[in-house]
Amino acid sequence: MIKKMNRFLFAIIIVMMLVSCKNTKQKLQEYVVSYNAAAKNFKSENVTLTTARGYINDDKIELRFETNLEQNEQNKLEAQKDFPKLLKTMINKDQNLKELIEEGVQFDVYFLANDNTVLEKRTIDKEELPELMKE
Repeated sequence: MIKKMNRFLFAIIIVMMLVSCKNTKQKLQEYVVSYNAAAKNFKSENVTLTTARGYINDDKIELRFETNLEQNEQNKLEAQKDFPKLLKTMINKDQNLKELIEEGVQFDVYFLANDNTVLEKRTIDKEELPELMKE
C-alpha cells in the first residue's frame, strides 16, 4: 500500500514539475512585458526611451534605445564606444536576459539618434555574448 502511495505521489510531483516549467517562448513573452513595464525607470546618459518587441516565432527580441543625440559621425563614434558598455551592464544586471540568450534567443539591439536613424546596432546571441563581455 505504501509503495503504491509513494508511486502516486512521485507521479504527481513529476507532473507538477513539468507543468510549472516554462518554455523559451513563454519566457521571451514575459521578458518583453516586464522590460516594457520597467522601461520608464530606465536611466542612462542620452537615452530618452527604451522599448522591447518580441518575435516569438523567430526566437528574437528587439530592444530599442532612443536618444537625444543627433545623427552625425561624432555621435556614431561615441555610440560605438558607449553602447557596448551599456549592453554589458544590462546583461550583468539581468539574469533573465542572459538565460534567454543561452536558450537561443537572439537580441537585436538598436541605439537610435533623435530622428530614429541607427547610430549603432548589435546582435547578441550565444556566439556574440562572450565577445561582448570581453569588451
